[in-house]
Amino acid sequence: MTPDETIAGGVEPLSGETVRHGTGVNSDRAFPTSRHPDNLDPFVLFERFYIDPDTGFPMHPHKGFEIVSYMIDGGMDHADSLGVEHTARRGEAMRITTGSGIRHSEFPADGAACNGLQLWVNLPREEKEADPDYVDASAAELPTEETAGAAVTTVVGDGSPIELYTPMEYLDVRVTDEWTWAVPEEWSGFLYGVEGNGTVRAADAGADTDRRREFAAGDVLPNADARDVTVESDGDGEGLRLVAVSGRPHGEPIRQQGPFVL
Repeated sequence: MTPDETIAGGVEPLSGETVRHGTGVNSDRAFPTSRHPDNLDPFVLFERFYIDPDTGFPMHPHKGFEIVSYMIDGGMDHADSLGVEHTARRGEAMRITTGSGIRHSEFPADGAACNGLQLWVNLPREEKEADPDYVDASAAELPTEETAGAAVTTVVGDGSPIELYTPMEYLDVRVTDEWTWAVPEEWSGFLYGVEGNGTVRAADAGADTDRRREFAAGDVLPNADARDVTVESDGDGEGLRLVAVSGRPHGEPIRQQGPFVL
């Protein structure tokens, strides 16, 4: 299967790619990478970042998109040109609307390493010059639903205080048995493995693509055609933790130039 067929079919997990930023921060990037060279409308990029105590991101500019940061471990100090100063800790989220332009910095809190997930979401053309904005949410403000096979925390979506210009959903899912990800018709999205191991399969795919595929931490499953996907834990340890992100495409070109999305 070629990379293009993988993306179109949305059923073949891909491994992430290590990116070393100029400031010394390392990330495991889900896309765009050499194996998945394109964005996934409306999403510009997604990666898991690891910030050591002696590294971070000094004040730098952004414009033209929205950023969702979600902490996995440790704390991250945020400061920006709006005058906001905030520390996000495990299980907490921040959303920045860069819009017409904002500057911000990100450093590990308390002299200790931290890691988390960062998603860039394109702004529709008519909102590119929106006023920059910031909002955060504590872990207690993000609703969690327990099911027979998983615990699902909504980072963006119903019940969360985090909203974006783009209709979307961002779920943190801990699968202990089996869970089905249902993507709204005409939306696109992806799964990203955070911890543990398991399998994935497209619930409505044909005979060739319906077989289970291994899925583990650092893997990404692009889902450009809104297929339902069934996720199963391997049953060992704490199960499989992943994030499931989906949104309504803008149908507009994504033109990324470094920290700007034009």
